[in-house]
Amino acid sequence: MPNMMTFAPETGPARPLYVLRADELAGFLSGPGAVWAQWLDGSGFKADLGDLRLLPGPDGAVAAAVAGLGTPQARRRQRFGLAKAVGSLPAGDWSLTGTLSPADRTEAALAWLLAGYRFDRYRPARSPAARPPAALPRLICPQGLDPARLIAMAEGEALTRDLINTPAQDMGPAELEAATRALADAHGASVTSVIGDDLLAQNFPMIHAVGRASPRAPRLLDLRWGATGPSLTLVGKGVCFDTGGLNIKPSSGMSLMKKDMGGAATVLGLAHMIMALKLPLRLRVLIPAVENVIAGNALKPKDILTSRKGLTVEVNDTDAEGRLVLADALALACEDRPDLLISMATLTGAARVAVGPDLAPYYCDDPALVSALEGGAVAGIDPVWRLPFHDAYESVIEPGIADLDNAPGFGFAGSITAALFLRRFVDGPRYMHFDIYGHTPSDQPARPKGGVGQGARALLHAMPQMLGL
Repeated sequence: MPNMMTFAPETGPARPLYVLRADELAGFLSGPGAVWAQWLDGSGFKADLGDLRLLPGPDGAVAAAVAGLGTPQARRRQRFGLAKAVGSLPAGDWSLTGTLSPADRTEAALAWLLAGYRFDRYRPARSPAARPPAALPRLICPQGLDPARLIAMAEGEALTRDLINTPAQDMGPAELEAATRALADAHGASVTSVIGDDLLAQNFPMIHAVGRASPRAPRLLDLRWGATGPSLTLVGKGVCFDTGGLNIKPSSGMSLMKKDMGGAATVLGLAHMIMALKLPLRLRVLIPAVENVIAGNALKPKDILTSRKGLTVEVNDTDAEGRLVLADALALACEDRPDLLISMATLTGAARVAVGPDLAPYYCDDPALVSALEGGAVAGIDPVWRLPFHDAYESVIEPGIADLDNAPGFGFAGSITAALFLRRFVDGPRYMHFDIYGHTPSDQPARPKGGVGQGARALLHAMPQMLGL
């Protein structure tokens, strides 16, 4: 898989990378690092989080390196801090050395893999920012960890990032379908699609209504994998670009809308992890893939749509289109009676206001699922935050003229009311909804500015408990 660091074989020579907490520095300098003590002291090394020094051997060549893990407070404030050091290591094989806990080793190994990500599709090969694979350092996977699991998580994250980062000119509904089919081919899965006016013939009226104004035909993608075990259905919002429709966004609100298919990108990344690890379950991925643009046949404010489920929806804002396309997909998912149904979407600005870009807010009323996910978030170094399906706001999404309102003028709790809207289309399965951001606003360790997956690693770690695997 491109765009990531790799692990080295467990055999063969490797230079040590000493990893030290701030309170371990003195012991290192009087012990194994004594030969470099004067050099490190003169260079100002304090074992701060992500700080790196290359250590010379007798011949002056790099013989080892030392990286800081900082203080507990620093590690709480910034995950994957070791990734800041990885990018400055020279090529070759390295092994982690230090008194690292299993959780520290997991974070360090995953940081190593993710630190090599580059989105270089549109950057000339001569760019100094692009390091060829042979120039990247390799890590011997720390003892006690599963390299296949770590690689699957990093590959899934790289896939998600690549899809989100690709501009809409090259990532429309057809291109998103091609990416889905490529993933399916890699894992022996199957994909079917319903395209254009066939959406009406097969009763997906809201997906068709949102996407019909674009010359790039809307579609519903349906990936299936696995023949035995409990059933899991993932539904991802695939709005490949969102102008807001006739309720057009201002330019500032439109600038990041290539990422409005971040829910689809994230469920595809999670699907890769599940299939690569051959989890014993039956997987289905549903992606309503559309562009929300403006033309003479565009969806209009105050239009009333009849959904696949039969509920009518008054469109009070054409920029609240994501919940419309998800609703038809959720209704289809429930017809198959999966054991667990999860939707992921870059759905509301209200969620960003509530928790910012770094947390993945989610909704779920099942205590067992919540417990599993919270544990998975810690294990996967993938923070999430639970928001409530607050029943008292149910009346807000009922406009009177139709069953539901896609954009109530309540003025509050926009993420909650959107989640309540989606829940109206779920009958039967246990359900969890994520309202993610899918974007890192500035460079962070192991997470360069741009597209990012949220919640996928937490779900992967929680899956055995959620589904009894």
